[in-house]
Amino acid sequence: LLWIMDAIETGLPPLQRVARTFLKYFEKLLNYFTHHLSNARTEGINNKIKTMKRQAYGYRDEEYFTLRLYHLHERGYSFPG
Repeated sequence: LLWIMDAIETGLPPLQRVARTFLKYFEKLLNYFTHHLSNARTEGINNKIKTMKRQAYGYRDEEYFTLRLYHLHERGYSFPG
């Protein structure tokens, strides 16, 4: 992490900002490389659901919407948990 201290000491605001951001998220970044876990799959599922909700704007059939959610699961977008 010597480069972070060097970056902060440069006096260059963009480089300092990158170094501070790296320090802020250092533990989370380290966790990713240690455990290889990410929430990308969950974010993708949330995006699919939001898109479906936008496409269904104006429809009142909640049962159909629920069926579409289950269909997402069958297509391979497995829900975590």
